[in-house]
This record gives sequence, C-alpha cells and structure tokens, in this order.
Amino acid sequence: MTAYELMIKTNHHLIKGGELTEPQKENIVRQFLNARSDDRTKQNFYKGVKYTNNIDSEGDVTGMYPGYYIPPYNGGKKYQTVIPMSPKTHIFSANSYELEIIRLLHIFAPNDSIVKDIRRGTLKRLKFACFANDCIAGECFHSSLLVLRFLAVAAPEEIIWINNLIKKINTNIGEKHKNNKCHGNIYWYYRLCLSELPFELAESEIIRCRDQLIGALSRSSVMNSENDKINHPVMSCMLRNCLSRLPEYEFIKKRMPYVSEKDGRLYFDMTPN
Repeated sequence: MTAYELMIKTNHHLIKGGELTEPQKENIVRQFLNARSDDRTKQNFYKGVKYTNNIDSEGDVTGMYPGYYIPPYNGGKKYQTVIPMSPKTHIFSANSYELEIIRLLHIFAPNDSIVKDIRRGTLKRLKFACFANDCIAGECFHSSLLVLRFLAVAAPEEIIWINNLIKKINTNIGEKHKNNKCHGNIYWYYRLCLSELPFELAESEIIRCRDQLIGALSRSSVMNSENDKINHPVMSCMLRNCLSRLPEYEFIKKRMPYVSEKDGRLYFDMTPN
C-alpha cells in the first residue's frame, strides 16, 4: 500500500467512526515516516514546478510547496483529496498529500520528536504561504480548506488564524468568478472541517448550515460504481459527524448509513429515538 492509499484509507476509516489499536497506529506512523521524500525527489519536484529559494537559513522549506512529503509521480494525474476533488494544480494536490499525512502523524504520535519537528516546520511554512492566508486565486482558495483542517488538529490554539480562514472561506465559497471556480465538493470538504474544529469555533457555522446538513443526510445516494461505494458512505458519515455536534442531533452520533435492499441506494436514518 502506498502512503497515499494509506492516508486515504485511514482518513475514511476514522471519518466513519472506526477505531485503531495502538499497534495499528504505530504501524501507520512507521509507514508514513519511512515515506518521507528524499532530497533528490524534492529537487526534481521543485524544478518541475519552477520554484526556487525554497530553503531558509534554518534549513526549513518556505512558501507554496511541501517540505516533507512530495506526491509521487502519477502519470501526470493529480491525486484526489480525502473528500473527492480532483486538483488541477500542484499547489492543491501536493499540499493535500503532505498536510493530510502530517495531520495523521500528529494525531497518532504527537510526542514523537520527528513528528514534532515536522509539525513545527510545516506550521512555519504555512504562516507565510499565500493560500494559507488571504489569497483566493484559483486553487489557492481550495487549498485554504486543507490548512483549516490541518490547524483543527495540529494547532487548534491558532484561533485568530482559524477564524480568518473561516471568514475567507465563507466570503468566497460561493463565488464563480474566473479566479475562483469552486469544485462542488468544496462545500463537503468545508463541512468536514466543521466536524473536526474545536466546537467553540465551529458551532455558529454548523448552526448556520444546519438545514443544508439535514437536507443532505435525508437524501439517498446512488451506489452504482466502486467510487460511489467508497466515497458516499464517507460523505454521509462526515455530515453525521458535523450535525451530531449540535445537542439536539446527538442521537445520530453512532448511526451508520445503510444500503436499501429495495433500490440499492444509500440512506441515513434521521428518525429521532
């Protein structure tokens, strides 16, 4: 299993409410640490994206692109995100690959010295990356959500930064101008972030989109393809995780979507206990 496949599989497992044993967590951490990109891979990547001056005086990577995990060449295709979007740029795809891996490393091994150093270097890079701050051009806007999800776990104390990203996303998520054509699933990814942010930062946003969450959970989904069978249960559980943070919907917290024998579609039971 590649590091990308492991990252996606682990994310989906956790979003659906799955648990992992300590040996399983240690194995995941070991695989991710072994998958760090070497200097040659980084140099080839930075040359390919025509990016220079990416190492500061302390040896840390700065700017737009990853410093620890470079996505392997995939025949020219970009890797999909956890909630499936198909990036068109390296800014979106490469940062998705790195930030999602480092996020899991921090969840499973926050006190590991190597993981701590990776987290420190990554936060330092993001502090100065345009997409992690005010930029909304193209997929810099999409990449903002990667940063928001990362901060929710790796730096929840960064309240001002998180709130600024939430404001930026809310202001621009519905825009259709040429510099910011939003992929439809960006709304789903934002709700994934809301399901994981500290509740005091996410509560007002969840309340604001409560009716949309209820509507989405109340609709059935097709299960025709292998991608449907993988992604639709994950997206349904993500919506459940988000809505069940509100006290009046806590009763759905442990419920799972199910496939109807009648029509083969995926449903979620919203009936109160």
